[in-house]
Amino acid sequence: MPSQDYEQDTSTRFGPLRIRARGRAVMTNPTTNRGTAFTHAQRRELGIVGLVPTGVTTLENQVRRVYEQYVRTSTQLGKYLHLASVRDRNEVLFFRLLTSNIAEMLPIVYTPTIGEAIERFSHEFSRPRGVFLSIDQPDAMEESFRNFGLGPDEVDLVVVTDSEGILGIGDQGIGGIQIAIGKLSVYTAAAGIHPRRVIPVVLDVGTDNLGLLSSEMYLGERHARVRGEQYDEFLDRFVHVVKEMYPNAMLHWEDFGTTNAHRLLTKYREEICTFNDDIQGTAAVVLAAILAGVDVTGLPLDDHRVCIFGAGSAGIGIANLIRDTMLRTGASETEQEAYSRFYAIGINGLYVDDQPELLAFQRPYARSRREVEHWAVADPAHITLEDVIRNAKPTILIGTSTRGGAFTREIVEEIAAYCPRPIIFPLSNPTSRAEATPADLLTWTDGRALVATGSPFHPVDYDGVRYTIAQANNALIFPGLGLGVTTCKATRISEGMIAAAAEALASMVNAYRQGAPLLPTMSQLRMVSATVALAVARQAAKEGLALEPLTDPIQQIYDRMWQPVYPEIEAI
Repeated sequence: MPSQDYEQDTSTRFGPLRIRARGRAVMTNPTTNRGTAFTHAQRRELGIVGLVPTGVTTLENQVRRVYEQYVRTSTQLGKYLHLASVRDRNEVLFFRLLTSNIAEMLPIVYTPTIGEAIERFSHEFSRPRGVFLSIDQPDAMEESFRNFGLGPDEVDLVVVTDSEGILGIGDQGIGGIQIAIGKLSVYTAAAGIHPRRVIPVVLDVGTDNLGLLSSEMYLGERHARVRGEQYDEFLDRFVHVVKEMYPNAMLHWEDFGTTNAHRLLTKYREEICTFNDDIQGTAAVVLAAILAGVDVTGLPLDDHRVCIFGAGSAGIGIANLIRDTMLRTGASETEQEAYSRFYAIGINGLYVDDQPELLAFQRPYARSRREVEHWAVADPAHITLEDVIRNAKPTILIGTSTRGGAFTREIVEEIAAYCPRPIIFPLSNPTSRAEATPADLLTWTDGRALVATGSPFHPVDYDGVRYTIAQANNALIFPGLGLGVTTCKATRISEGMIAAAAEALASMVNAYRQGAPLLPTMSQLRMVSATVALAVARQAAKEGLALEPLTDPIQQIYDRMWQPVYPEIEAI
């Protein structure tokens, strides 16, 4: 569906921008506007002579100018809002600025700063971006998507949230649209997904956040969060509308609550090309770090015992992918054998099979009561992390609990006493909720711990060695996954494709050097995304899930990576 102001073939990064608008309409559209970078000839053709300063500047100088403004902004939220304003007036300039400073700006446009932007959405609202779907107006769904203005072959990605489980800060109602927007910004900056081939969506099903409901400024539906049959019918309608209107799009679920995340992924994964980043993306990046760490330990993956502290959606997603890797490599012969390597801990302690509160996706990881009844524990009804460490002696400890400081000195020193190279990943965000700091982990293990974190941490100097701390950031996985899927037009996303992404990421590091990180750094995102995309597309083709043949895979991946440069202009 062409715009009234312009048209462009977004399926290739080489397409010219054909502008139909004239005068101020050119300047107010972030797709057509390039401000002082319009040449004098373009200004005459587009009717904007006299509407910009006389001098003609370059994109590089524009980036320099807005970066200086960015640096002068004193608060993180202020920096976020500054970048949003740049995007609202000049899309190419925004993405050139972001890609040129990706490591510095990723924490602003994505986690952790975007959490504050989500909380402040109704107060800082300036310009709508995305599609807002209300459970109280389900009949408006198709109309809402049509109004967004993209046709069936013009959409590669739809990122959707219902805002119930936002970034560890919980239910944020309609403000969750910001996480969908932020995610898609990373898809573009890291993997070159064209910014006009994506749709951010928030499903406004109400909110249980009393602070939002009590605020006169709140912009969402003013009632408690709808659940049950009405919610399921709304979600089902949404999935089928997306499938019908955008048949080649990948549907990315983001920040759904624990009770819905696994259920929705399981329900629709064989029906559409769908992906849950909190479950599968987190699992893939953590698996990559584990594979790198396992190589350093010298023990096969199947010889490790894994403790998941905070075994909700993300934690169980990690466990599932590690388990599948054990089974795929043949190290574990049966599922039961693979499950026996895991110890999952929730708010009521170690998962045990007589606990009625366990959800269906958690129950396979429950230990039998018979197995643990002889353990030395203070309270058999609540087997703690300390109990698991003493009795099961895990060699891999993964934290997804949001309990800051939960990996205490006593726990870590206990692990270090029986494990020469413990793999310890405090993954919870933000930094205040990390289960331990890298500095403490390295100190308590005499520099032997293999560490990856969820939040960014500065390098740690210990005993004459500088340790670069790997950040298990999903941005190392999901952009490349999306690029691979869209390049080969995959019909589904399989566990084999997720594992291929993890293995490709792990292959990019050499963790044997003392102090080396277990994962690539954020500054390498474009190369990382291309490498992951290539592995994903090849695996999809291998499994018969790719509609687009990979005749020249590297070139095909490269050609799909949009670059933030001003395209050729044709005035029409």
